[in-house]
Amino acid sequence: MLPTSPAAGTPAPQSPDDSPEPASSRSRFLQRWLGADPARPAQLASFAGSSLAEADLQAALARELGTGLPLPRAMRRLRNLLICAIIRRDLQGQADLDEVVTAMTRFADFAIRTHVAALADELAAIHGMPIGEESGRPQHLIVLSMGKGGGGELNVSSDIDLIFVYPEDGDTAAGPGQRQLSNHEFFVRLGRKLIAALSEVIEDGFTFRVDMALRPNGNSGPLAASLNMVEEYLIVQGREWERYAWVKARAVTGERDDIAALDAIARPFVFRRYLDFGVIDAIRNMHAQIRAEVKRQERLHPERSHNVKLGRGGIREIEFLAQVFQLIRGGRDPALRERSTRATLRLLAERELLPIEAVERLLQAYDFLRNLEHRLQYLDDAQTHTLPASDDDRAIVARMMGLPDVPSLLDRLDAQRSYVAAQFDAIFADKLENADPVLPSLADDPENRDAIAARLLELGYDDPGAAAARLVATLRGPRLAALPDASRARLLALADAALGQIATVVHDAGIGSHAATLGRLLDFFEAIARRSAYLSLLTEYPHTLERVIRMINASGWAATFLTGHPILLDELLDDRNEGAGDPGQLAQLATGLDAQLLEAAGDTERQLDILREAHHAQLFRLLALDLAGELSVERLADHLSALADAIVGATVRHAWRTVASRHREEPRFAVIAYGKLGGKELGYVSDLDVIFLFDDDDDMAPSNYARLAQRFITWNTAHTAAGILFDIDTALRPDGASGMLVSSLAAFERYQTGSAWIWEHQALTRARFCAGDTAIGARFEAIREAVLRKDRSGDEARLKDEVRAMRKRMHDASVNRDALFDLKGDPGGMIDIEFIVQYLVLRHAATYAQLTINTGNIALLRLCGELGLIDPDLGRAVADAYRAMRRLQHQVRLQGKERARVERSLLGSHPDNVLRLWNACLGDQPDAASGAPFTTPAPD
Repeated sequence: MLPTSPAAGTPAPQSPDDSPEPASSRSRFLQRWLGADPARPAQLASFAGSSLAEADLQAALARELGTGLPLPRAMRRLRNLLICAIIRRDLQGQADLDEVVTAMTRFADFAIRTHVAALADELAAIHGMPIGEESGRPQHLIVLSMGKGGGGELNVSSDIDLIFVYPEDGDTAAGPGQRQLSNHEFFVRLGRKLIAALSEVIEDGFTFRVDMALRPNGNSGPLAASLNMVEEYLIVQGREWERYAWVKARAVTGERDDIAALDAIARPFVFRRYLDFGVIDAIRNMHAQIRAEVKRQERLHPERSHNVKLGRGGIREIEFLAQVFQLIRGGRDPALRERSTRATLRLLAERELLPIEAVERLLQAYDFLRNLEHRLQYLDDAQTHTLPASDDDRAIVARMMGLPDVPSLLDRLDAQRSYVAAQFDAIFADKLENADPVLPSLADDPENRDAIAARLLELGYDDPGAAAARLVATLRGPRLAALPDASRARLLALADAALGQIATVVHDAGIGSHAATLGRLLDFFEAIARRSAYLSLLTEYPHTLERVIRMINASGWAATFLTGHPILLDELLDDRNEGAGDPGQLAQLATGLDAQLLEAAGDTERQLDILREAHHAQLFRLLALDLAGELSVERLADHLSALADAIVGATVRHAWRTVASRHREEPRFAVIAYGKLGGKELGYVSDLDVIFLFDDDDDMAPSNYARLAQRFITWNTAHTAAGILFDIDTALRPDGASGMLVSSLAAFERYQTGSAWIWEHQALTRARFCAGDTAIGARFEAIREAVLRKDRSGDEARLKDEVRAMRKRMHDASVNRDALFDLKGDPGGMIDIEFIVQYLVLRHAATYAQLTINTGNIALLRLCGELGLIDPDLGRAVADAYRAMRRLQHQVRLQGKERARVERSLLGSHPDNVLRLWNACLGDQPDAASGAPFTTPAPD
């Protein structure tokens, strides 16, 4: 469990029994406030004993207003009462950090809403209500709370950062005796009056200092901006540091629809759809500017050392640590758009983006530093973040922190700040500042190809000349020449770092070619050259570059896949691949997918990308495990098939919601998988062979489910920026290409029992319910079993003829004229094994019901041997052949080859064993070595 409060390792404040002096004597502000009026101690005791909820604030404000005070003075008196109550409760150990910051944020919101309502009514009485030029609706001010106020973590003596936004331009609806204003002028006046009401120092002080510097164009910009002005500014002029500020933006006032419109404008500016690792450098630069200013102030005012907010290892560095992950990933993970620093840190542990131990320590440091910051401010209600210069005041602060003396306080402070600084540096330290790249100078000099080749020779490259030629050609190519200077320098540094890593990876792996691996890496670099976020990721996380090199050295297909989907670089950042494909993780994937797809409802393009990104990420994790040798081919196929099931299910559920004419909330519709998906033997780039069934008597059912099937196909096959999901083949539906795209369950049963060809029953041996309505799935399984268990003993010759004829047709359609052995289609190959199993199931399932269980070819061959249907030893040999061929097929395809063909010598006796079993079961197969044509004639 992550700590909430108080922070572990932070001494509890002394209770009144432990303390040599009352809590009030530790705060000069509290002492002054109590001493100003004899009635205040009782007033404080009563208010400090309340929950400090909004109802308590309203009641206390009403009491002040009841004495005849104007609202600004009454609000200030309430503010002083609240802060004194917080000081007393905190120092007496009755309140934790969460209560303190929540109470202050609640009061800030209350003060803003109360003043806005009163001031808006005053202005409307003079000028009329502002009306939207386009909508004709009354307009209301949106006050955005930024910074700690927006995050719900406001200090006791903090200012509040605000931005004023109004929905539309237009004019006020001025009546008789009223002076019309433009909406802009109305809301600027309202904003000025609000600032004055909150921040002017009068008899009872102020309510909050107000800072408007975060508004568009800062202090030089208009005080209030329309939604259109905000949108134009963020698109055209918005800077990186403003993204950081807008993460915490929270509307305190305004209409729900207007707030939603503003959120829709700001969200894409703050949270990018891609993984934005470029933000690390932006925050690093912002942090450097802050640190430079703090150091300058410390030089001018040495007594202002130990800044717990902006100093090294301070509160701001913890906030940066949390928010960098939000800015990187918040576009793809809505949960990370959380405004609270503490809540965000806990999410980072849940998402495994930071180790849970690091998050616990950061939370402890955050609580310690925020508690210390409050105690600095408790002294005199001053907006300070530095330890006081006075030794006496430092001693008071130490006692407030529950520590015996100042040295103990400084020791504890140094320990917390040192840990925060170390964690900050782990992410934000400039990975290139100590780099000494060689390539930039070499690349700029065309005569230095020989120098590069000499360097590669020293590194042990197998063909240094070819590698050097390719490297120089890429570095001088048009793509890199057109890059901005910063991106070009970063890419050259990455290429320089990669040269030695390639030599190490090829040597350690014992496979691959230096030149080929370098070529694949350069193709990848060219693909991402204009995406600074990807260059930043590889720069900020150097181990990711090494993992890229290991992967592309092991697999040409992996190199192509990663080059086509560079967003998957994120999957190489850490070891989160463990457990990829397991049922628990797939259930979590399905739940997360549903949440994301629901949030994107109405944006079909985004929904398509969400499905593709989720599938590609899981696929890539499995690929990483596969290349590491941690998955057998069979286990990989199981995982890939289960992943496809999850994606198919999500597609059905959410594509149905886009059918406007749908007649029920949940469709009575099912996807049935055939072929490799049906047999749970899916590969990385396999098509999905599917049919669609429904069981619904509603008149709208046939047309609506036809629309759903068409959308299912479109959602899978459409090319988007994220690629495609799957190619879909529906040729196995009843009556094939001439049949209906979607069949009723009853029609499917009639077809299978009365009209289907033998080859369609062969296909049914590898069919299974995949996704959709489970009742339809159960009924399909019953139909399937009944069809497969049909007694064919009296027509065995016809069954054999049909199976042989279909096999010949497939052979003739794809004749291998290569000297290499085609693992799939050549005699003695994988199709022969699959046909043997299908024949055995159709021939004997009437007697042995267990043959209808879709357990895969290897398990069924073993079962047939155990039942005495084939020679057990030969059955095991053919099962071994199938396993070996699948493994070889997988290896060949990982190298990016389109056809799975290998040297015949790699197969040993496997093809001959397959043909022996074929001849024992079906006869009339050619010799595997000769490749002679089949002898059975094709049917008319």
